[in-house]
Amino acid sequence: MTRFKNVGRRWLGGLVAALLFAGLAPAHGFPDRPVTLMVPFPAGGLSDVVARNLNGPLARQFGQPVIVENLGGAGGAIAAQKVLHAPADGHLLLQAGPGELITTPLANAAIKFRSEDFRLVHMVGAVDLAILVRRDLPVKDVDELAAYAAQAAKAGKPLTYASVGIGSLYHLLGAHMSQTIGAPMTHVPYKGGAPVIQDLVGGIVDIFISPFGKPDIERMRTGQVRMLAVLSPTRVDAVKSVPSVNESKALRGFNYSTWAGIFVKKDTAEPVVQAVHNAIVHTLADPSVRASLDTANLPASKPVSLAESQKAYQQSIEQYRGIARAIGLQPQ
Repeated sequence: MTRFKNVGRRWLGGLVAALLFAGLAPAHGFPDRPVTLMVPFPAGGLSDVVARNLNGPLARQFGQPVIVENLGGAGGAIAAQKVLHAPADGHLLLQAGPGELITTPLANAAIKFRSEDFRLVHMVGAVDLAILVRRDLPVKDVDELAAYAAQAAKAGKPLTYASVGIGSLYHLLGAHMSQTIGAPMTHVPYKGGAPVIQDLVGGIVDIFISPFGKPDIERMRTGQVRMLAVLSPTRVDAVKSVPSVNESKALRGFNYSTWAGIFVKKDTAEPVVQAVHNAIVHTLADPSVRASLDTANLPASKPVSLAESQKAYQQSIEQYRGIARAIGLQPQ
């Protein structure tokens, strides 16, 4: 998914267009009580931080309190199921991304919902991904990684790539990377990002495709891990010395990012969806919100229409289902 950039005049023009699409009149009777913003992870993580930067400004737009509720488990599926079991009246919103609503259902046979059961109202922001490797892996760039991985596999000692769980976005991307460079690797699933980083720093695992923020950049600068490349089409200002995968031969075009958005049940009434959309667009235009999201390394998305949001979501669904088919992912 191409990262949404969001500065200056484009923001003003986009805001006007989005509000014209959404309509400025509030939905009749919505909201008539506090709104809950469901976060599918425990308190303290990036998703929680983002939600707590949004809930106050959203409350001002709605004229009702917005309560953040954390409900982790099953890769986000427990929170998603709770939203699906609630009335489709917009009072229970879900903050989620492709990992929770697209890739997790592809890998877990116990999850019965489909990505299409939800409607993306608006993206909140996108975050860049990078290929992190243990500090003593004897490669300097992506092309050397591809060659070294092929040698290791031929010797019967394939490299390992970590993820935050089977079927997670980072599992799919790791397997897709292995397939793209033509070198078998061993998947090592963890229960969360913190233990992955601990073992990457400790040299237990070789590779981790991951979002990166200030802590990761600091670990790179202090030599605890190395960042071989970013998955964005061009270099990223925060780590300008790190090349894009597009500068390599082995992974040219391997461009991915992850994002967070606000979802409702697909059968939510259109006036309610428009009211939520309008509130999100106004919230993301708030300079203090944009600054806080930048600090969290999730730059605010530019304002888009409901139709554009749905198109972007459908493209993500097709993209990751295609990867799942290509790597032979089977529900377990």
